[in-house]
Amino acid sequence: MSLRVAIILGSVVLFLLLIGVLVFLEPEWVVARLKKRSPSVLYSIDTEEFVVALTIDDGPDPSKTPKILDVLKRYDAHATFFLITSRIPGNEELIKRMVTEEHEIANHLLYDEPSIRLGLVEFERQLLQADEVLSEYGETRWFRPGSGWYDNGMLEIIEEHGYHCALGSVYPFDPQLGSSWFIKRYILWKVNPGAVIVLHDYGDRGGRTAEALETILPELQKRGYRVVTLSELVAEGMNDG
Repeated sequence: MSLRVAIILGSVVLFLLLIGVLVFLEPEWVVARLKKRSPSVLYSIDTEEFVVALTIDDGPDPSKTPKILDVLKRYDAHATFFLITSRIPGNEELIKRMVTEEHEIANHLLYDEPSIRLGLVEFERQLLQADEVLSEYGETRWFRPGSGWYDNGMLEIIEEHGYHCALGSVYPFDPQLGSSWFIKRYILWKVNPGAVIVLHDYGDRGGRTAEALETILPELQKRGYRVVTLSELVAEGMNDG
């Protein structure tokens, strides 16, 4: 075996081991610790009802978002769309369709970048600018930081402006792996009552999400689950309590 082949095989093995660690060690104990550390951040809710929230980040996309909306409509499922507002111009009708079809729109700032790298002044500026755009379509209450990282300063700012931070408990690594096969199986394996599922729109990721939902949604229906927005999930948890 040549050195080059050995290096390639070694890299593949390390990659698979990494994925194995992510899959088998994440998310239950990790999410439990994060929920304890930041109780104001929504990761999931405690409920015995068969209900889950579906969240979709990074849209809108003129070609992929309609496919996602078509699948959701077909299976009477609702989602919270965390929108990047720099992508809204030219796609306004898609946002109106989301609202008309009883989906929820939420704030994912202006650009697809890690929010935690922004200084707090810039972070607040982008939060408010995005909020101004989204307010044309209705009230927004949820915020999700780009790349999922946040700090206490960011939480204080969003709470000051009437937002709640939401992450998730079922994350199928769809931006990293690029496999609709894995997305389907991971979600159907990890889902549980009160879970918050995180998927992505825009470009190839949106296409994979639409394809995966064609399998995930009917299977969840068979299991007795309702697929709802974040606000509906929280309301369910309050009723359950």
